[in-house]
Amino acid sequence: MQKYEVRQREVMLKPDASQDSLSQGSLTQDSLYDQAAESYASALDRLARAYELDAEMRRDLLQEIHFHLWRSFANFDQRCSLRTWVYRVAHNVATAHVIRQKRSRERLVDLEDFDSVEDTAGTSQIELAASQSQALERLSTLIQRLKPLDRQIIVSYLEGMPASAISEITGLSPANVAMKVHRITKILKRWFGEGGVHD
Repeated sequence: MQKYEVRQREVMLKPDASQDSLSQGSLTQDSLYDQAAESYASALDRLARAYELDAEMRRDLLQEIHFHLWRSFANFDQRCSLRTWVYRVAHNVATAHVIRQKRSRERLVDLEDFDSVEDTAGTSQIELAASQSQALERLSTLIQRLKPLDRQIIVSYLEGMPASAISEITGLSPANVAMKVHRITKILKRWFGEGGVHD
């Protein structure tokens, strides 16, 4: 059996004015990953849930996200915040996962075509859904039906990221991100119905 040696590349960090609490000095790839994994573990779990509903596939996706995140820190030069880097890597991995796992029973739709998509869960279930977990499951189902870019935007928005941070991750302009967020949330509101679930 061969042994593999992992080189630890040191990354010099510049002071960061964002909420990320990176200390000045040099951090290794492993310490950067440890800090990111600790700080964003729950966000990465939610992101994986938004991209994959099947529990087993979601665990695989999450493992793949963590692997690529660790590997990506070899090239992290802090031109963006740690948070932006984590989300960018995670969304790219999740998008690649969706493309690889295209299911023939579900097709991805454009926002323009979304109004014509049939609600697979049924209207009566929305009216009967009293618990927050059922509402979150329906939201996850809806988000699953969006194309990867639209999914990336709405998941980032639901994580509380501003349009400027989402634009860094997606490469779209902040105005374009804000417009897409508005359109997607409008669709979500219509889907849940006026006066629907709000928690």
